[in-house]
Amino acid sequence: MAVYIEEKKLKAVERKVKVGEVALRCATFVLGVSAAALMVTNSEVKEIVSIQTKAKFTDMKVLVFLVITNGLAAAYSLVQLVRCLTCMLQGTKLHSKAVAWAIFISDQVMAYITLAAIAATAQAAMFAEYGQPEFQWMKACNIFTQFCFQSGEGATMALLVSMASICLSGISAFNLFRLYDCSFI
Repeated sequence: MAVYIEEKKLKAVERKVKVGEVALRCATFVLGVSAAALMVTNSEVKEIVSIQTKAKFTDMKVLVFLVITNGLAAAYSLVQLVRCLTCMLQGTKLHSKAVAWAIFISDQVMAYITLAAIAATAQAAMFAEYGQPEFQWMKACNIFTQFCFQSGEGATMALLVSMASICLSGISAFNLFRLYDCSFI
């Protein structure tokens, strides 16, 4: 009787993990596409001393890196979302340790890449907001305010993508170690 109850609890936990994984992968996809689109469409034109200057995301290489990582995270999440939904609809689960390891490592890579992109963006945002007087780097956000606000919105979405990627790497670790019959559940 006790074995049946434990097996029932394990299946309930597995079902919740699958639903959570699908929700996080969907959120990562939507947020990744939104953050990339927000950054790509971000531009502002100002006239400074009768010279028109345009700020766009390609002017800051860190924003290009952020767009690329968000695009990669969105594409990877879409592929994994299709895999998750297919497994749920067919009623199958991961039986191969090699596949579980590949998903775990890929989720770790996505988590670290998105975290690195958001950290680099935060550093660039500090330079844009406050400048660096020692190097005679001027503040940019007091000139291109709309550009900075929209970049901040995109960076916030990218931070959410990074947090979701970190959570997904935890779920893939759960799935991986479940295949090794660990008794931590």
